[in-house]
Amino acid sequence: MKTKSITLMSICLSLLVMNLLGIQREGGGQMMFINESQSESVINELISIHGESERTRIERGVRQVARFWREEDGNIESFSNFCKEYYIADPEMLQKTVDQYEHNFESVLGHLQEVYRELSEPMHLDIGPMLPVDMLFAEYAPTAHVTEDFFKNKIAFVALLNFPLYTLEERLERGLSWSREEWAQARLVENFYVRVPSEVEQEINRAYVSTENYINNYNIYMHHVIDENGQRLFPPGLILISHWGLRDELKAQYAKADGLVRQETIQQIMENIIQQEIPQVVINNPAVDWNLATNGVAASTADDVEKMAGPASIDGSREPDQRYAHLFNIFRAEKLSDPYYPTMPTKMDRTFQHDREIPEETVEALFQTVLSSPVIEQTARLIEKRLGRPLRPFDIWYNGFKSQGGLDESRLDQIVSDKYPSVGVFQSDLPNILQKVGFSQENAAFLASKISVDPARGAGHAMSAGRRVDNAHLRTRVPSDGMNYKGYNIAMHELGHNCEQVFSLNRIDHTLLRGVPNTAFTEAFAFIFQARDLDLLNVKTQNPEEEYLETLDILWSTYEIGGVSLVDMQVWHWMYDHPEATPSELKEAVIQIAKDVWNRYYAPVFGVEDVILLGVYSHMIAYGLYLPDYPLGFIISFQIEQYLKDKNLGTEMERMCTLGSIIPDAWMQAAVGESISVEPLLKAAEEAIAKLNNL
Repeated sequence: MKTKSITLMSICLSLLVMNLLGIQREGGGQMMFINESQSESVINELISIHGESERTRIERGVRQVARFWREEDGNIESFSNFCKEYYIADPEMLQKTVDQYEHNFESVLGHLQEVYRELSEPMHLDIGPMLPVDMLFAEYAPTAHVTEDFFKNKIAFVALLNFPLYTLEERLERGLSWSREEWAQARLVENFYVRVPSEVEQEINRAYVSTENYINNYNIYMHHVIDENGQRLFPPGLILISHWGLRDELKAQYAKADGLVRQETIQQIMENIIQQEIPQVVINNPAVDWNLATNGVAASTADDVEKMAGPASIDGSREPDQRYAHLFNIFRAEKLSDPYYPTMPTKMDRTFQHDREIPEETVEALFQTVLSSPVIEQTARLIEKRLGRPLRPFDIWYNGFKSQGGLDESRLDQIVSDKYPSVGVFQSDLPNILQKVGFSQENAAFLASKISVDPARGAGHAMSAGRRVDNAHLRTRVPSDGMNYKGYNIAMHELGHNCEQVFSLNRIDHTLLRGVPNTAFTEAFAFIFQARDLDLLNVKTQNPEEEYLETLDILWSTYEIGGVSLVDMQVWHWMYDHPEATPSELKEAVIQIAKDVWNRYYAPVFGVEDVILLGVYSHMIAYGLYLPDYPLGFIISFQIEQYLKDKNLGTEMERMCTLGSIIPDAWMQAAVGESISVEPLLKAAEEAIAKLNNL
């Protein structure tokens, strides 16, 4: 997997920013207070006032209001009076109302986005130790009451009365022919497609924030990992977050002649984390040494830590299934909202049908097509040939198709740290970076002025603005001795997110359509930027095989993360089937699911069964069904890259991003002229294999 980030569009922009936009989910969660005969009576009254030509709008609008109206909103007389007072028949007045919602949503929800960002800075940014109270502020969701307040003061009901709330089937069927104004109206009323109590929203936020904090601080001090002979295999100062840092260091070892032993070590660390056999004291602690051969710990004898007086013996007890306790806490919190979505009663339903607007079955079929393709086997044999050995399980992260200009990562680290000794220097170089990517001088300056760069406590992420006067934020890890290649690579990924976020908010015709269809699309732009990281350092060599190798790199990355995504999806189904399970039982289920997916799609290629590495991803623990957006993102990014071959990235990206958050198929047709499909990638990979085998 190329990306090293979790954008805030996963937890905070899949949960919070969706809430910041007022986007809730379908259903009322209780018996309707207004019955059908009462609704019919009000409908007839409104038709008598406004005429038969308004029947369709009136019928739909009144029934939509009735569906969410509760006793505390008023009696039947109040319901009737509200509908008569706020139904808008005049088209000009209707458009002015849309404009007012658009303006006010940007103000209210954008300001709340800024409040959330500031309250969560101690958790997200490397600005010193967190205070106990910082977690309380981070867990506070300033948006939790917004939607309920909009219902209570009738703002939500005005929208529901005057604009149709479309089902996914209707959006898919009609969306390709809608005007921009029709799309804006559709997205406006979707802000109120469910009425979840604020206390439930707050509990969901609390579960996600607690888990994200756990993940952000899950660091392994690699110099303190020793082998059976007491030897240290990694240099001082190397601190790797799980899973991103571990995976990326494993990738970096392909460039080293003696990298195999360190790759084996990282695989063993990953397996310890998945199985929760890792000693608790090892996590985020440089004061102990961890002997992987015995799984024992002792006070560190390394020179890179300050010696501290401590107990003669150190507790080497394993981490007590905390990883899975956090995942289950998120599941339980999400499940609290299920009753309020009668047509989408599970997290899976809501994620695929509403958030992604692509049915789960369709997504799963796309992944299975890649995972089962004969070209995967051919690619695997080519990798073995290039490695000069049989595949090992960790070769799912093989990155030897990527050109690094003949440089190993230590040299790339030096180049990056010399170029970007601090966050501020990287910030000031953004206009230059963006011009090299392909933006005009004017657009590069504009984008750079709308992006703020911050030092990340976790792996890194991108956070969008909610108001056009605010900035998007790019977060990446920057050690005290300067940015390293991993941090730079993350930064390029996040920069792709940020450029999409700026264009799709600041240059769009309707801010109600801000963003892209779903997270996979912003991931696609992030991958496109990330793929250009070495070009921007002027270290990438011109290789006649480069295009073929890049195609196989995308295919292999999609193959790897596609299986991980299937594990994520199956784990959520398992939790719904076993809502009373313990963290230990969940752990065993995750391990078995990881083995099952491996045995079906990877064992025939790798020649080894029951590998559990597909269960290592931190996204699965902390970000609620986020992982499928990555393989979707790779598929979409490849289609975009194919379209861009004879075009300018800067010009085309602005055009694509300003299409906004219409349905995925409509976006893809307008952007590149075809629907989401794995066929272009598979066809190009077949051609690449044939070419490379003949060279």
